[in-house]
Amino acid sequence: MIRAATPQDIPEILELIKELADYEKAPEEAKATPEQLSAAFFGDSPKVFCEIVEVDGAILGCAIWFLNFSTWQGKHGIYLEDLYIRPQYRGSGWGKKLLQHLAAKCVENNWGRFQWWVLDWNEPAIEFYRSLGAAPMDEWTVYRVAGDELRQLGS
Repeated sequence: MIRAATPQDIPEILELIKELADYEKAPEEAKATPEQLSAAFFGDSPKVFCEIVEVDGAILGCAIWFLNFSTWQGKHGIYLEDLYIRPQYRGSGWGKKLLQHLAAKCVENNWGRFQWWVLDWNEPAIEFYRSLGAAPMDEWTVYRVAGDELRQLGS
């Protein structure tokens, strides 16, 4: 079953995030707290959302997403921040079902895009996404400002 996360899921969502960070070889980067996730997912005006895959009471994985906007299309879209299925459940179709679920949200809401990033070394994920019809945006380079550079730019 795919369902929206509830506040009771926060501890398990944090575990999934940590597992994903380990898989992506950046465990020290996973710093989110239960309070931060509770506020983000369930505060007065949520800006980020989480879909849970649950079978027989066990949480197998999740998708964390938020709305973005295309000025060229004049429409919102979904940006998928995290897609994670626990290793023992991979190959069972749950990742595809989560992506189909989010694609259906785009269609239902007349949102124009569904996009995400993937690490360039993650060949299994790249092959999986290509099999679904996703195309890499090779002509774009992602930029980020964080930490001291962000504080300096913002001061």
